[in-house]
Amino acid sequence: MSTNTSKEEWVPRKKKNSAFRHVSKYWQFYVMLLIPIVYYIVFRYIPMFGNIIAFRKYKAGGSIFGSKNSGLRYFKQFIGDQSFWRAFRNTLTINFTYLLFRFPLTLIFALLINEIRNIHWKKFVQTVSYLPHFISMVIVCGVVKEILGTTGPINNLIVSTGAKPVQFLSIAKYFVPIFTISGIWQSLGWGTILYLAAMSNINPSLYEAAAVDGAGHFKRVWHITLPSIMPTITTLLILDIGGLVGSGGAFEKVFLLYNPMTYSTADIISTYVYRMGLGSGNYSYATAVGLFEGLINLILLTTANFASKKLTDSSLF
Repeated sequence: MSTNTSKEEWVPRKKKNSAFRHVSKYWQFYVMLLIPIVYYIVFRYIPMFGNIIAFRKYKAGGSIFGSKNSGLRYFKQFIGDQSFWRAFRNTLTINFTYLLFRFPLTLIFALLINEIRNIHWKKFVQTVSYLPHFISMVIVCGVVKEILGTTGPINNLIVSTGAKPVQFLSIAKYFVPIFTISGIWQSLGWGTILYLAAMSNINPSLYEAAAVDGAGHFKRVWHITLPSIMPTITTLLILDIGGLVGSGGAFEKVFLLYNPMTYSTADIISTYVYRMGLGSGNYSYATAVGLFEGLINLILLTTANFASKKLTDSSLF
């Protein structure tokens, strides 16, 4: 009886000592792990408590919990606001258009890079395509303004044909194409990293067997490469669909490129929240809009994940 008790006490103690030794041996890695943990706690989780002001009447300088309860007043207010629905429509339009072009082009570009057999040329192409990702958004928007300005190269070409210069950044219908094209240029190469990593894990013998059977490059890509990286494709697509209403990195670009003349197509939820909150001081109203945006993103992410699980047996969670 005493022997069984000692064994039951000894096993947990052994596991505890083993965990302690593991932490002691690799303490540098755990210290490094603290950095992202602290970051998410301080800048992601703690600010969540600020969402309470969406249900309270808040004024700058007062209590973080607001002066009095407002219930769903601010939610009813933005639901009846046409400016909000314009921003909501623009957010969907910009993000969906960008996704519609960027997602397949990134996959195709990754497949093309994977077909390059010269290792030096392959590294050169990857390096050149990755570089735009590391350029500051301010610089990118500055380059876009210079290229599309009245004295930029595009308008110089237009003037040389005898036509008048076009104010591209002041015409609402041009904003979505400008946003999409510049975004693809900046993110195309960087977006191939996960695809290339997934392709590197494919067994080369599969390609050799397909080549022996007479399969060409296209058939090998269609029947081997694409099915092998389908989980990666599905995961990235789910994440992109989950962010269709979200602003992501769009806020900086839109904020730097748009102006009152392009509000009809360029004003998105994040810029609308910025103007209502920091611009007009309606912090509770802006928080309610941001909370609604997060809820829609959660619904889209869950729906996309459920649909992917049913259709492809591959999902994010």
